[in-house]
Amino acid sequence: MSSDGTKNKVIGAYGEQLACDYLERRGYEIIRRNYKASYKELDIVARREDMLIFVEVKTRTSNWYGGGEEAVTYQKQQAMKKAIGSFLYRERVWHRDVRADVITILVSKANKTARIRHYENIL
Repeated sequence: MSSDGTKNKVIGAYGEQLACDYLERRGYEIIRRNYKASYKELDIVARREDMLIFVEVKTRTSNWYGGGEEAVTYQKQQAMKKAIGSFLYRERVWHRDVRADVITILVSKANKTARIRHYENIL
């Protein structure tokens, strides 16, 4: 794996941890992380009250190539739908209330800060 690939994985894992911390502070319970379906990996599966929430996390260190929300293309949304269906079927979870969210994180190494944006119900 290239050093860029390793760097991206480290940044991605850091962003996912920030997203989990963010969600937990807001009353979400983290059920699963990095659930692998044949179509796609679901970054975070969480629960809040009776709602099951599937979260895609996009972490960036700059907006040079666009914001994280721009990376969630129609094709990625369709893959996410299939992965959610796979999770519900394989785990035998029959929730009526299911939602898909995106959390984007812009990390500033210079300032040691992160800007988190949470987009609910994207599908």
